Amino acid sequence: MAGTKTTTGAPTDVTQKHNQGGIGESTLRPDGTLKVTGEFAYSSDMWHEDMLWGQTLRSTVAHAEIVSIDTSEALAMAGVYAVLTYDDLPAEMKNYGLEIQDTPVLAHGKVRHHGEPVALVAADHPETARRAAAKIKIEYRELPVITDEASALAEDAVLVHEGRDDEYIEWVSHPNIVHNQPIIRGNAEEAAKKADFVVKGEYTFGMQDQAFLGPESGLAVPAEDGGVDLYVATQWLHSDLEQIAPVLGLPEEKVRMTLSGVGGAFGGREDISMQIHACLLALRTGKPVKIVYNRFESFFGHVHRHPAKLYYEHGATKDGKLTHMKCRIVLDGGAYASASPAVVGNASSLSAGPYVIDDVDIEAVALYTNNPPCGAMRGFGAVQACFAYEAQMDKLADEVGMDRVEFRQLNAMEQGTIMPTGQPVDSPAPVAEILRRVKARPLPPERQWEVADGDADVRELPGGLSNTTHGEGVVRGVGYAVGIKNVGFSEGFDDYSTAKVRMEVINGEPVATVHTAMAEVGQGGITVHAQIARTELGVQQVTIHPADTQVGSAGSTSASRQTYVTGGAVKNSCELVREKVLEIGRRKYGSYHPAWATAELLLEGGKVVTDGGEALADLAELLEGETVEIEAEWRHRPTVAFDKRTGQGNGHVQYSFAAHRAVVEVDTELGLVKVIELATAQDVGKALNPLSVVGQIQGGTTQGLGVAVMEEIVVDPKTAKVRNPSFTDYLIPTILDTPTIPVDVLELADPNAPYGLRGMGEAPTLSSTPAVLAAIRNATGLELNKTPVRPEHLTGT
Repeated sequence: MAGTKTTTGAPTDVTQKHNQGGIGESTLRPDGTLKVTGEFAYSSDMWHEDMLWGQTLRSTVAHAEIVSIDTSEALAMAGVYAVLTYDDLPAEMKNYGLEIQDTPVLAHGKVRHHGEPVALVAADHPETARRAAAKIKIEYRELPVITDEASALAEDAVLVHEGRDDEYIEWVSHPNIVHNQPIIRGNAEEAAKKADFVVKGEYTFGMQDQAFLGPESGLAVPAEDGGVDLYVATQWLHSDLEQIAPVLGLPEEKVRMTLSGVGGAFGGREDISMQIHACLLALRTGKPVKIVYNRFESFFGHVHRHPAKLYYEHGATKDGKLTHMKCRIVLDGGAYASASPAVVGNASSLSAGPYVIDDVDIEAVALYTNNPPCGAMRGFGAVQACFAYEAQMDKLADEVGMDRVEFRQLNAMEQGTIMPTGQPVDSPAPVAEILRRVKARPLPPERQWEVADGDADVRELPGGLSNTTHGEGVVRGVGYAVGIKNVGFSEGFDDYSTAKVRMEVINGEPVATVHTAMAEVGQGGITVHAQIARTELGVQQVTIHPADTQVGSAGSTSASRQTYVTGGAVKNSCELVREKVLEIGRRKYGSYHPAWATAELLLEGGKVVTDGGEALADLAELLEGETVEIEAEWRHRPTVAFDKRTGQGNGHVQYSFAAHRAVVEVDTELGLVKVIELATAQDVGKALNPLSVVGQIQGGTTQGLGVAVMEEIVVDPKTAKVRNPSFTDYLIPTILDTPTIPVDVLELADPNAPYGLRGMGEAPTLSSTPAVLAAIRNATGLELNKTPVRPEHLTGT
């Protein structure tokens, strides 16, 4: 495309200068104030002087044959530049997907879920694009909908995907099963005979939305070489690239991707949404095309957390030792596979929780249905399992007659415990200790809405400012839960990251530049990367280059892996740069030059200098006229795929652990719940940035609270249509719903990890949900085996 690009809102270098610390210090995020004040440039804020607007037409039914598509009226509208359907796709490859390429770029032959993309429009105004999309006529012939396990696996079930040939098909008993993972260890049947107490439970976990800040959006700009530049909010630039390029019929080097402003992700941006569509329209029209989903459309444009049915059996001896566990976990993957195979692996391998159980019989499956596609979300299969096994622990403790926390501590795993997969836990596993810490914390005062002068602060009551209760029927409950989460990609995935580090002198000062493809989605990675560079290179000023595909892959910002893996890559590259600088110094000065001696001390000691002292000046003198740049990869220790029949294998890299104590007050007459406190303790290995660590733990805890008492995407069981695709009807916690969240951070180093750190962003999402449910059960005496808990569940109405 000829002309000059003028992209407003595109990312620029982030330079972090003086008074920013190194590893172990609480440094502020450069994007924090901008996001709080509303000045942050999200991807939806990008602008190009001659851009068009893209619009997606989505199916109005969940399962149907496409009889005909008529685009003539839309094409005839003034201001419309292009209308695309499946038949207009330029390349032989017309599908994409994270693990299984089963998702069509645009529906072909039939639609498989409500809101599936069918056609695209590009116009000179967003309203014109919307009106044009509405003029496209589609004739459907509706098909039976598959909405649950019974309809999916029935003998005469309609197949969601005909003619499957993916790698999982030979291991499943029905084509509507995406993936199945059994785990067998010991002999659960024989062990059950030794149990003095056996408890069983059936649990239902609702579909949760990631509810991130900043709508899904991207800007595609056609280039003079026939390629395209894409600015997009995503979690995984290189995975997007690998899926986009074949569909466009372009080599990867002609699809240049740059991360734009991201407002959180939590798994919802790991899959492709508008990326391919924007590029297709840009290449067809020869003009930049921007696509921005509104919140209604966003509910259809990305995957959600898998809803699940979980069936559990546990046994224990009269002295409280666990004898066995049996479970079956059924995850609804929706219409397309997304990350379902990996979610199945996590759910099955972590289904026993952080407990010593030698005899297990486990099965986890994910189904194809006509419900919305489900994939990655914070906790990734382990969340659903934790909800069930923690409810089971309470039931079994009550049967044995033990305190619920003491029962968990008695059976808690520790370093050296063998997982159900046969993998030993080879780093600290302080499960008993984090439980002890949350239990030992003083409880908040009872009936705290009652103040000395007799006036009530209604904000502290269930129902909050709605003033629906005055405390007459309010009772308190306390509940505990603990969970285990894997860190990093598992089951033999080649999980690595790449970092390019440059060191040079600018304006008389040594400066480091860090360039990775890591997606900064709010987790604070760019801050940590600067801290690592300061620590390893001794500089004050660090520039973080915008993330793009002009550097090697950093993998996904998910699985609590980025600080571990990309942080490890930055550390590795910095160490290599440091060695190169030391070589320059030895070549320039030899061993006895005083300037070289102070610079060498600074570099080899990894000491951050914050006073602009002599050592920095000497280092600048040493580097004057030199530029040292190294790009290097870093890999953690390898994993292996779980055996498809037994589930055995060293499938995980690392584990993280969090415990919660929930204190709730429930109006049992009105069915209202007020969560007063969610105290938590978590081992993070090493807190590289303590302030960010606490923020991550509190954020994950709040998401767990949401799914406990309010969050659920409701899908009509007869039509498979989403009934609440907006934040008007899909409720998320506000500041008025969020309780006090005191955090107790342990730092027990993992010897296998950089700085001893432990990925920690997901673990608090696991145990916060069952802790809240346990507290509500404690207050009401009800069983409550479904999330979220709604007023009618508490009142029986």
